[in-house]
Amino acid sequence: MLAIDPEKKLSFTRRISDGDLVIIYERHDSMKAVRVCDGSVLQNRFGVFKHSDWIGKPFGTKVFSNKGGFIYLLAPTPELWTLVLSHRTQILYIADISFVIMYLEIVPGCVVLESGTGSGSLTTSLARAVAPKGHVYTFDFHEQRAASARGDLEKTGLSSLVTVGVRDIQGEGFPDEFAGMVDSVFLDLPQPWLAIPSAGKMLKDDGILCSFSPCIEQVQRACETLRSNFTDIRTFEILLRAYEVREGTMEGCKGDDGVSIGALPRKRRQRSSEGSNVQEFQRSSIAMARPCAEAKGHTGYLTFARLKCS
Repeated sequence: MLAIDPEKKLSFTRRISDGDLVIIYERHDSMKAVRVCDGSVLQNRFGVFKHSDWIGKPFGTKVFSNKGGFIYLLAPTPELWTLVLSHRTQILYIADISFVIMYLEIVPGCVVLESGTGSGSLTTSLARAVAPKGHVYTFDFHEQRAASARGDLEKTGLSSLVTVGVRDIQGEGFPDEFAGMVDSVFLDLPQPWLAIPSAGKMLKDDGILCSFSPCIEQVQRACETLRSNFTDIRTFEILLRAYEVREGTMEGCKGDDGVSIGALPRKRRQRSSEGSNVQEFQRSSIAMARPCAEAKGHTGYLTFARLKCS
């Protein structure tokens, strides 16, 4: 479990204890979060796993079931939490999250405002980025979603770095107490242009704002509003293409001169190549790569802008 010591230093080194949150890894597309409870068991297609066997082991351990199947016990990092959390709303994934943190120039000690919280996918990564001395203040207009986000932050050990508030940022703006004190602002709202004037008041000179929108029409209207008080306005679309790499078999052959003529199409393997008669077939195992059949494609547009110095 991601732990915070008295000095607020994040640690993934301690061993699993009763009550910890663990990410159960079966394969790259099959993971889930489980609360360790001495006396409980996990049952899946690989067999029965006793929680008591997990206690005292370091994160990353490979454990076996009664049938000889195995799983890995992983720490709930923000990256893994994004893949297993409950989707209360549409979430940001790793490609967008990493880009946001870099372009918002978020480093340890920063103060960040976020609206809306949603499922908290970005929030957990923001918390780790500002640790150990910074803080994230995130707002959602929906009371139940905010309460669920607080519970998730408790599970992942990040609650001391994040304050979750209930507020309609589009209608009310950010609380005045943050005026001129914030390094970065992130907006994930249906009408971000309504919150941009308030966000500008919260930022320090040269502070950066990011707005996430699924539709280009939202981007256009947000940019119109940004022009009055912001500069260096840029919009990006992150398209991630994953590849599947696996072992495969390639058939090749040699000519009568002993020189390999490489892999041939199946229908040509009995023919000659440049006058050489094919005498020997060879099979070899190689690593084959191809794009994954399922791709997430478009998630949304990320618009960044820097507050003009007063």
